[in-house]
Amino acid sequence: MDHHVPRAITIGLRLRDVDVLTAYEDGAHTLDDAALLDHATTLGRVLVTFDDDLLAEAAHRLRTGIAFSGVIYAHQQTISIGQAIRDLELIAIAGSLEDTERQIICLPL
Repeated sequence: MDHHVPRAITIGLRLRDVDVLTAYEDGAHTLDDAALLDHATTLGRVLVTFDDDLLAEAAHRLRTGIAFSGVIYAHQQTISIGQAIRDLELIAIAGSLEDTERQIICLPL
């Protein structure tokens, strides 16, 4: 989870036994967007964000062919906490890292 994602989403996912690592917990919250996306890719994790700039970085990587493990993006004004939890849980249960590699998934689904 990028530091822009509300903590309530992280808590809600953990209550549903979804494996979540926040940038704060990992010490990566001070990294710029490109470095944070690289870090998530190195860890083999999809990066969840509400940050438009990080979305732009992921789109740049799609256009230029730079590998990344995937970004799940939501604009904070278009999704509720509950909907974000439900959609992210569905992705975690039904998907795999290969499904999100070099992908930008926009919420709500």
